Amino acid sequence: MNDSADFKSYSISKNIFLRCLGVIYGIAFVSLWLQIDGLIGSNGISPCAEFLIAARKQLGFQCYWSLPTVFWFSASDFALHAVCAVGTFFSIALAFGFSFGLNQVLLWILYLSLATVSREFLGFQWDNLLLEAGFLSIFIVPFSIRFWSKLKLQTADSCPLGILAFQLLLFKLMFLSGWVKLSSGDPNWRDLTALAVHYETQPLPTWIGWYAHQLPQWAQRISVLIVFLIELVIPFFIFLVRPFRLTACGILIVFQILILLTGNYCFFNYLTIALCLFLVDDKAWKSCVPFLQPREITEHQIKLQMYEEGLIGRILFLFNGAASVILLSILLAISAGQILETVHAPTFIFSPVKKFERFIYPFRIVNRYGLFAVMTTHRFEIVVEGSQNGVDWLPYEFKWKPQGEKKKPAFVAPYQPRLDWQMWFAALSNYKNNPWFVRFLKRLLEGSQPVLDLLARNPFPDHPPRFIRAVFYEYRFTDLSTQQREGKWWKSERKGLYIPTLSLSEKLS
Repeated sequence: MNDSADFKSYSISKNIFLRCLGVIYGIAFVSLWLQIDGLIGSNGISPCAEFLIAARKQLGFQCYWSLPTVFWFSASDFALHAVCAVGTFFSIALAFGFSFGLNQVLLWILYLSLATVSREFLGFQWDNLLLEAGFLSIFIVPFSIRFWSKLKLQTADSCPLGILAFQLLLFKLMFLSGWVKLSSGDPNWRDLTALAVHYETQPLPTWIGWYAHQLPQWAQRISVLIVFLIELVIPFFIFLVRPFRLTACGILIVFQILILLTGNYCFFNYLTIALCLFLVDDKAWKSCVPFLQPREITEHQIKLQMYEEGLIGRILFLFNGAASVILLSILLAISAGQILETVHAPTFIFSPVKKFERFIYPFRIVNRYGLFAVMTTHRFEIVVEGSQNGVDWLPYEFKWKPQGEKKKPAFVAPYQPRLDWQMWFAALSNYKNNPWFVRFLKRLLEGSQPVLDLLARNPFPDHPPRFIRAVFYEYRFTDLSTQQREGKWWKSERKGLYIPTLSLSEKLS
């Protein structure tokens, strides 16, 4: 188990993590802000105002709990931009070490609000991870009624349960990611060939991922074994003594760097690296970086700070301490139950918290993780084409997803082009399972400028097309000789229509 003294000495890691969290929140808000009009604005693919009106009619009063969002007050385009702007402002403040009294609470509420109304566009595991980590961060900084306070390195303000909660979150994230691969029954993981197809079929590969795909089969199989070792064994080091924790920290960070070099996963890898900071206690930091010295603070000084803030400050301080212990204990129990349930271990001890887990589900503060449980073995791409006469077709060009054999896989993370990502998911099934895609085509027929701004090129700049369709292609990486000889990164083969020819006269919905 962890050294008992170590639970009180994570001030340096906590301080650095909060600044990293501010940067990541900022990336998330700005990334969405740049796309929000085209995604969920009034002229976007899935207008949030229409969604909330329909939800209120269907769910009644329950909608406010099932869909927690500040946009119940107003879902206008101005409100969308205002939330992104406020979130960005407080993210930057946190990144520079300034913390409004309830800064983390505000950031969590604003991002949850956006995730709720964005639905499929903000339904990724890293969005949930940011919300869970953001919520936990509330409990590692004492509440304050001061408008601004500077984050300080001090030894007595680390919450032991808060540190443990972050460590358990990192364990859950890594271990369950490995477990679902092993338990899914997918033959690609069982016979160690998963990475032979992963780099090619992942949503948005990088050019380094293209080169990783060229590695020989024996290297791909060894890489899979290493993945299982890192995800199934190394996480247990988190709960051992300092040398094991530091080893886990180094291995997990290198692992995340390798993932972000070969694929674009938004801020996911950066946030995971930030979580690894909670494996490094102050003693380890000071041995490597001597000038990082937390300010020693006594219990008397803590009480003095509390009384300086008056009666409200004292009430907040005392309530924060009691509420943190109770709520963090419940969250830890839920996370432990999720892990045991996933590995099919007895969970009767945690059955009382199962109802609470379902109760708080809409708030995404305790989540289940596990990426790529079943590998996609073929890469299909959807090419959207428009026409004025139904004979001559011109393709719309996307900014980041593969389209064209000479388009080099690029780095785009930590920015996430949400539409490009959804196009990858749409290609895994038919258009009937992706109602947003039909709405997307309708916006193109209408010539919606916010939606067109999500694309790299509009082949109909003067007037929207009369007809539109989507064509299905299979894409595969080329080999080294083909790339050097012809400059092609991809080879493609047309497979047929993804959706038949449509027009506005057909009353698309």
